[in-house]
Amino acid sequence: MKNRTLVEQISERELVLTRTFDGPAHLVFEAWTTRDLFVRWWVPKAFAPMLVSCDLDVRVGGTYRLVFRHGDAEPMAFHGRYTEVVPGSRLVWTNEESAHGTQITTVTFEEKDGKTLVVVHELYPSKEAFDSGRGAEDGMVEAFDQLDELLAA
Repeated sequence: MKNRTLVEQISERELVLTRTFDGPAHLVFEAWTTRDLFVRWWVPKAFAPMLVSCDLDVRVGGTYRLVFRHGDAEPMAFHGRYTEVVPGSRLVWTNEESAHGTQITTVTFEEKDGKTLVVVHELYPSKEAFDSGRGAEDGMVEAFDQLDELLAA
């Protein structure tokens, strides 16, 4: 049976996605923090945008930059800074591309019996920022399916 992703809006500014992955926390964490693995699952295949470039400097104070292109449109860049990195356990980063302010993403990894519970907590700076970002969770559900496939390989 396929793992399910639970998506919950817990306030007017917060979204939480929860998913259990078949694999130990250190491997799941590595898939989030190692560029060559990250690019294999992060962008949902059903989405038209292509990941043009991916730079990850996963350390406290390090930055990330993801550039997407959709057809002939101008590339879109997503970028931010890692504020917390606890190997195998926790990642926190900022999302700084929005005109609405900085969004904070916190991801925790909790291993039990060879499986890893991943909780993604998105905190938006305002209700307007939250509303403008709605829909992204659908892509995360598909990306998580792709992460399952990667971990099984």
